[in-house]
Amino acid sequence: MQLLIQHQTTYHYSLPSTYTIQQLRLTPRIETHQQVIQWDVKTAGHKTAFIDAYNNQSHTLTITGSHSTISILAHGVVDVITPAGGRIVDSENFSPLVFTVPTRLTAATPAISDFAYRHLPRDGVASTTELLQLATQIQMAIAYRSGSTIVTSTADDALSMGLGVCQDHAHLFLACCHVRGIPARYVSGYIDPETSDHADSHAWIDVWVQDSDYHGWVSIDVTHACLMTDAYCRLAIGRDYDSAAPVRGVRRGGGNETLEVSVHVTPR
Repeated sequence: MQLLIQHQTTYHYSLPSTYTIQQLRLTPRIETHQQVIQWDVKTAGHKTAFIDAYNNQSHTLTITGSHSTISILAHGVVDVITPAGGRIVDSENFSPLVFTVPTRLTAATPAISDFAYRHLPRDGVASTTELLQLATQIQMAIAYRSGSTIVTSTADDALSMGLGVCQDHAHLFLACCHVRGIPARYVSGYIDPETSDHADSHAWIDVWVQDSDYHGWVSIDVTHACLMTDAYCRLAIGRDYDSAAPVRGVRRGGGNETLEVSVHVTPR
């Protein structure tokens, strides 16, 4: 299925900023099941393309001189094929064990460890069925509520409140897998809203499964407890939100900041 995607990000500052630097992961990944037909990232300032540590297509954006607004428009067309059984053909040259290391956002607490041991039966090994069951349990433990958490909220924060968004569902899933020594990684991207009642900008996970006929990555949408289909476009992978966020950066000056984000995803 071809997805037509438009992602507008606008920052407004109450005072002029004199310098901004941002990392942009706003270009779809090069993977066997998705092909970029056309894509462009438009913004003021100087943009330098690079490939990050996880083989994500990335840019460094620098803006110098006085500015009170930053506008970033990523848009294009991506052709996506549903991976059979959610199985991702991975060409990365590093070990999946890279994705067993906890981060600040996915650190285990006693509550998370208890949750992981109750819902993942074995250390180091899990089947696709068992991992989809974990996603269902996370759905039940953390009710989806937009605005209930922020980007710095941890997996434990969301589990304690019982509220969160797709990012929090993904972080708790990662934390549980790390407790059990199962490789799992964060995915940022987009979802066709015709298949979902949640935001077009989305987060889910890849997890290393050991089924009777397959050992490798399977992509699971924790928020919906389902396998990834051709309704999903993958932007970046990482250990958590911090390493896969579409836009992250710092600035000098600027006063208070207001952020506006508009995402539209439609099948073509």
